[in-house]
Amino acid sequence: MPELVQRIPVAVLGATGSVGQQFIHLLDEHPWFQVAALTGSERTAGGVYGDVCRWLLPEPMPEWARGLPVLPSEPDKVNVTLAFSALPADQARQIEPLFTKYGCWVCSNASAFRQEPDVPILLPEVNPDHLALVDEQRRRRGWGGAIICNPNCTSAGLTVSLKPLQTAFGLRRVFVVSLQALSGAGYPGVPALDIIDNVIPYISGEEEKMEWEPRKMLGAIQAGDSGIDLVEFGLSAQTNRVAVSDGHLACLSVELEHPAGMEEVAAAFSSYQAPPDARDLPFAPHPPILLRSEIDRPQPRLDRQTGGGMTTVVGRLRPDPLFTLKYIVLSHNTVRGAAGGAIYNAELLVKKGYLTTP
Repeated sequence: MPELVQRIPVAVLGATGSVGQQFIHLLDEHPWFQVAALTGSERTAGGVYGDVCRWLLPEPMPEWARGLPVLPSEPDKVNVTLAFSALPADQARQIEPLFTKYGCWVCSNASAFRQEPDVPILLPEVNPDHLALVDEQRRRRGWGGAIICNPNCTSAGLTVSLKPLQTAFGLRRVFVVSLQALSGAGYPGVPALDIIDNVIPYISGEEEKMEWEPRKMLGAIQAGDSGIDLVEFGLSAQTNRVAVSDGHLACLSVELEHPAGMEEVAAAFSSYQAPPDARDLPFAPHPPILLRSEIDRPQPRLDRQTGGGMTTVVGRLRPDPLFTLKYIVLSHNTVRGAAGGAIYNAELLVKKGYLTTP
């Protein structure tokens, strides 16, 4: 782990939204990063953060954030080498490249660049080697910095849980049904009269992301670090919005390439470790996967904060009458699936020498 003489100044782009607020909360007293700039929309830019932000988290707003000015999302106004992007996808598509051309590294929560062949969708406990794509990205695009993407918030826990199965037994087919928390819709999100006493069996764009992104994250990097060969297995997803504040559940049925008993599968989950480069970083989950043995766990309210919200929690492991096995996976969507994941990605950038102190 690198010894940092001083913390690296960072910006949070889109700091007034729900994910932007989670960035500010999680970066409070981070050992490597110090928030130096916050950006907002045309409505909030020019104001003071404590005045223009409607704080949504149960934890109090850090005092240092209250008096910070909210800047426009323009690189010459922000002037940092690392930015955490909580921008909506349509804005991210336009704004994030402006920062990379300016020499800034952008750890993005947006979906705008995830399907670009030279942009990694990074899960350090799964695919830290995909970070090698940024060299080709910078060469091809002429950028001084680079964009590193988070996965979709449901794809994150789903993919972490599939990695040990892929490694030990191979994957043939996966069927997944998600029960996704309200915070995944942002603020103000889903109207109360739509979600109370109800489940909404549709989330725009989510099924497509869940069916594609894990195949990239679990794929192999091509020769010359020019792209990713998608892993070949069938993946079918159905998504639902449920009346839970935080924590996405996914119910999986998995057909393995090679036969395995439940004890072997349980051992694969429980023994899984992040690759060495990603193992000892400040936001590294310990353990990466927690396998629960209770018949009714994991549950969002009880288990979403496991490992500070960074651990993927698996439970109800059992044989599947149609496939090989089935289980439940829970991940904290705004921590592991959003702000915490991006911070973990930035820590890997430091570990690999792409970012250093001023």
